[in-house]
Amino acid sequence: MAKITVGILRGGPSSEYDVSLKTGENVLRSLPEGMYKGIDIFISRDGEWHHKGIVRSPETILRHVDVAFNAMHGEYGEDGTVQKILERHAIPYTGSDAIASRFAMKKNVAKELLSRAGLKVLPSILVKPEDDVEDTCRVVHRAMAPPWVVKPAGKGSSVGVSIVRTLPNLADALTEALRIDSAALVEKYINGREATCGVLENFREETYYALPVIEIIPPKGKFFDYQCKYDGSTQEICPGRFSPREKTHIQDAAIRAHKALGCRHYSRTDMMLANDTVWVLEINTLPGLTSESLLPKSAEAIGLSFPALLDHIVRLAIKK
Repeated sequence: MAKITVGILRGGPSSEYDVSLKTGENVLRSLPEGMYKGIDIFISRDGEWHHKGIVRSPETILRHVDVAFNAMHGEYGEDGTVQKILERHAIPYTGSDAIASRFAMKKNVAKELLSRAGLKVLPSILVKPEDDVEDTCRVVHRAMAPPWVVKPAGKGSSVGVSIVRTLPNLADALTEALRIDSAALVEKYINGREATCGVLENFREETYYALPVIEIIPPKGKFFDYQCKYDGSTQEICPGRFSPREKTHIQDAAIRAHKALGCRHYSRTDMMLANDTVWVLEINTLPGLTSESLLPKSAEAIGLSFPALLDHIVRLAIKK
């Protein structure tokens, strides 16, 4: 039986370029060799596609691919851009489609869709470059007491996120977030227990299977920012030390978030548990698949090895 050729897309013009390289490398190394032939499709920071070290057009490269494994993160790879390229060339691919990817990447849009689905999201204010920063700070201060969370509205993996406790620092944080992205979001900060939960479709006879909940404990005095996600300083407990009732609520919220945004194949939702309420922070349509990543860790906890996880995801894409 001929092997299925899987093109693994990694890199790209994104603030999460380095993590994408690691995810792609891990997927390339771990695809079951008996069933698949993996080929490395490297996309540079300037958006050029490479195969075997040679710059080629997407059309030329994809001509030799049966299915694409999207191992990219952030802009370009997770915002609908590369999804549209793959759809244009009729290549099945892993992960959410272009529309769901775009919705999830725009945090203000995602929050609206999650809220409509009955999920709890934190109060927030969208800030655009044309808005006067000082006026915006006054509006925020009247609407929400400090502290606040300031984040770029269209970046992933906690890139550019900061916790702000004073009005002067709010202006600085907004200026920095708007330097990184075309819009910023100011959210009410709440103190609680951080959790994340992955969802895998059509697994073990369930259309939407919630993986074990992971409890996230950042280093003291810090939050789960980009550095803490990847430098090994954060404690990640799987299964998390939540009560059965809390775990059920968190898993239910992850499934509802996956469905509310129209996600596909797999996702991972970050949440905060505070005052017996599950607050949905954001949903990841292409969660990291590095050796340190959370989704593989939760899959391992139920006996699903990383190669078997990849096999399941590829099969979902092919069936589509």
